[in-house]
Amino acid sequence: MRELVFALEYEPGCNRVADALADHSDARVRSLSLHATAERLWRVDHATGTPEALDAIEDAFLNGDYYADCLATEDCNATQTTRVLDRTDDTLILYSDWERTPTCASVPHIARDHLGDGVLFETRHEGRHYTWRLIHSGEGDVAAFFDALKVAVGECAQMEMLRTADTTSARGSDGTPSGLPPAQEAALQAAVEHGYYESPREVDVGELAEHLDVPRSTLTYRLRRAEEHLAKQHVAGERVAEERLASH
Repeated sequence: MRELVFALEYEPGCNRVADALADHSDARVRSLSLHATAERLWRVDHATGTPEALDAIEDAFLNGDYYADCLATEDCNATQTTRVLDRTDDTLILYSDWERTPTCASVPHIARDHLGDGVLFETRHEGRHYTWRLIHSGEGDVAAFFDALKVAVGECAQMEMLRTADTTSARGSDGTPSGLPPAQEAALQAAVEHGYYESPREVDVGELAEHLDVPRSTLTYRLRRAEEHLAKQHVAGERVAEERLASH
């Protein structure tokens, strides 16, 4: 089995969920379940954030002109149903059911066309960045998948490859010794070199983004993902060490 991880960075006005999340930087949406057939898509999503952020996310899901995962650039007349399964002060769980029309396109359906049936999907959405993790057989045409996705996305989003690897591999074939995608590794290295992690900080994220000539949101996303990866890597390493000591 192969793992494929990439991100779409939506331009303003192209995706209502991305717009809502961009306005509420601490909010997140992640998939709990996502399944697609040739003609339909079902998913359950878990959102976290302030009550105001959850209101905006709920409105984006329930009242968008078309389904948030549809890559069509205008109303495709698809049949969709979205409803709230649960809501607290800081969490929101949404169920969505979407039936395609001939003009509809989505990441799962493009993946089915080029990577085959049985693809597993996991998503994380924060700010304008929509990260997809796909597990597939490895027998499909990844290049054709990305070509088709690029056409479907058009000018609405930038695409960034984050990782491709065997699911049993410790690092992607395009990764770095740390296991980070090159863009995240470069962002982290620049942050260290320019004093972002000093106390007090010698540079803020806006200044660092300007120096690197990347959007502030992109740099923030890369640093956050790199920090998450290294933190999880550290904790996993500590657990392995403890288990080894306990076995002796």
